[in-house]
Amino acid sequence: MAVKYEIDLNETGKEFPHYWELCVGSCHAATVLREDVRSQIRKAHEECGFQYLRFHGLFDDDMSVVLPPMGPGGEEISFFNVDSIFDFLLDIGMKPFVEIGFMPEVYASGTQTCFHYKGNVTMPAEDDKWMNLIRTFGGHLLERYGREEVSTWFFEVWNEPNLRFFFDGTQEDYFHLYEMTARTLKGVDGCFRVGGPATSVNAWIPEFRSFCEEHQVPLDFITTHHYPSDDPLSTMGMNGPGVKGTSPMDPEVMEQMKKLPPEELAKVIEKMMHNENNNPRDILARMTKKAKEEAGDYPLYYTEWNGSKEYDTSYQAAFVTQTIAYNEGLVEGYSYWTVSDIFEEMGLHGAPFHNEFGIQTKHGVAKPVYRVFEALHGAGNRRLSVEGSHPTAEVLALKEGKQVMLFAYNHDIERRDIAPQEMELTLVGQIASIEKAVIDEEHCNPKKAWETMGSPAYLTREQVEVLDKESRLTYEQIPVAGNGETKLHFTAAEESVMIFRISLA
Repeated sequence: MAVKYEIDLNETGKEFPHYWELCVGSCHAATVLREDVRSQIRKAHEECGFQYLRFHGLFDDDMSVVLPPMGPGGEEISFFNVDSIFDFLLDIGMKPFVEIGFMPEVYASGTQTCFHYKGNVTMPAEDDKWMNLIRTFGGHLLERYGREEVSTWFFEVWNEPNLRFFFDGTQEDYFHLYEMTARTLKGVDGCFRVGGPATSVNAWIPEFRSFCEEHQVPLDFITTHHYPSDDPLSTMGMNGPGVKGTSPMDPEVMEQMKKLPPEELAKVIEKMMHNENNNPRDILARMTKKAKEEAGDYPLYYTEWNGSKEYDTSYQAAFVTQTIAYNEGLVEGYSYWTVSDIFEEMGLHGAPFHNEFGIQTKHGVAKPVYRVFEALHGAGNRRLSVEGSHPTAEVLALKEGKQVMLFAYNHDIERRDIAPQEMELTLVGQIASIEKAVIDEEHCNPKKAWETMGSPAYLTREQVEVLDKESRLTYEQIPVAGNGETKLHFTAAEESVMIFRISLA
């Protein structure tokens, strides 16, 4: 039986800001020095509308920000590579969402690092040296870019300090680090917008607010992160620092895992990644509502969000559409993680499709989720009401002037309870034309085209061109009734998005 929806295209609709376009993530800073990464960032800005870029590791040693002394005298501070990235962003019409971290080795109190690129995640050995770096950094930005420009940027302190993997310290340590950093930046100029706690899974927001308010520590906005798979994340120790030495995300356990025979390691990873997800379908909306309440009057930004398990297929496109529809009015800005599969957390894998976080492959081929972002960018900022309901098959209707775009999606978390669904849309209004595009297993699926090629490990330029063509949205005209009421009948496949572009008469 078809699920039925009715949409009055004559409605003005309510305001629906494109909050998901505020920002997009991009692995760690040094990769943004690469021309291929820059090309993908530029493309995503132009076609998907992302306005800011956020990444880890601005102060990592591979950025050469703090260099140890080669002889008599102190260390050298250089922002040459930082300037290269910020200059690039401004040149293409974007801005940095500055994540302050990690710790330059010469200032570090310990040796714990994260990821393949070995960002040091320890507290500074000497507070004064850290504050001098922040003071010098802030002064340099004002001198190079000017107060008016810098006042439009965001400055977020660290990344996910509630996880031992990203921060070898306690909550008290992070609050101290934040206080030093925020007071120092504000001491340079009050125009710097500073926030945190940049935690995973909504953690620490009430405690962080209380600390800042009680001690009058500067705080301009709240940031946190969320993903829909809390069960697998719990298994991996991603819901908090946990007990040292017991979580797979702890460095000690990760080192032990590396020593396992390949077949045993594969079993451990399979168990971690395929636990049943018992969360409700609207888990991200619930998390966002909770975080919004805890943030109070402070603006709330999710500086990381993404789906789970499937990043290369139409599943992710359907997930993104549902999330954007559900989180209306709950968040000031989103930052999708990430813009590209040129992603070095576990080393840069060579395969063209490796189920990485990016919306584009290493070769810059758009994934299905990219095409949804692209289509949403072209949609209006007024949301029309949609009469009807269904557990998985729903419709997001956006309007701008005489153009209406409908996004009919069929999604459930990790394909848990999903099946093809017949849908019938009744459109009220005089329509001049309707175009339809589909994102599913058979359409807009470059991964399938790659598999048809034989899954080559190294692509030729000709093969990249073929995949790029297969990734594109293809719109086709469909008939329109001339009596002021048009009915659309179609089958929404599992984890699909059907896009209707409607011109009103």
